Amino acid sequence: MQDYLYDGTFEGFLTCVYHHYYTEPAAGICLKEEYQSSLLGGFQEVHTDLEKADRVYQAIRRKISYMDLRRIYKCFLSTVPDKEMILLRYIVLGFHIGSGISKLHGNPDVFAAQEIEKKINVEAERMRQFVRFSVMQGDILYARIEPDHDVLELIGDHFSDRFRNDPFLIHDVKRGKAMAGYQGRWYIAGFSEEDVPDESEEEKEYQTLWQKYFDHIAIKERKNSNCQRNFMPLRYRKHLTECQIR
Repeated sequence: MQDYLYDGTFEGFLTCVYHHYYTEPAAGICLKEEYQSSLLGGFQEVHTDLEKADRVYQAIRRKISYMDLRRIYKCFLSTVPDKEMILLRYIVLGFHIGSGISKLHGNPDVFAAQEIEKKINVEAERMRQFVRFSVMQGDILYARIEPDHDVLELIGDHFSDRFRNDPFLIHDVKRGKAMAGYQGRWYIAGFSEEDVPDESEEEKEYQTLWQKYFDHIAIKERKNSNCQRNFMPLRYRKHLTECQIR
């Protein structure tokens, strides 16, 4: 057994799964830049092979199910430690059992994948709820987010449908990329702080008005911080207009 080092892409991970079956069983699957060598075994740097990745992709879809393929991909978008080996064990079990794997809730490998998927779904839903847009110069809607997991593409269809006639950008500042959408279509590309357009003057006025309104409707005597944190965790407030320090 040996460790496989890959480039962090889903295709790279699937290539490692291919080598697990056709080269040598994987003791671990790790990002190249995060790997710490072990004295107990060797390692191999795996170069992403789209053909090998597609063979594994199609095998999961055919031998397990399309629903499980979606689960595996969602889990891959997480930042959960050792997610690669959790998913590898799920895939290996799925190849033995087939589509019935999703019913094995008591199996530790299935349970681990289900818990990761739950975290991803919860955060994607919170992004749909808590994203705040500003009108920038050129009438572009712009929002900043810093999700724990890489859920940007999971919210693409929602916002593309919501702002079908308005150009928008959702900037994941933690990962240096953004979703650009217009007229029902969207794509994701690299994006930096230097690329952010300036706010329009009208937007600045609206933000000030909204902040004042938010302050005035609050009833200090009925403030319940614990309840607020349950509905809107602190880590999401950084980019909410009404929560900015004034």
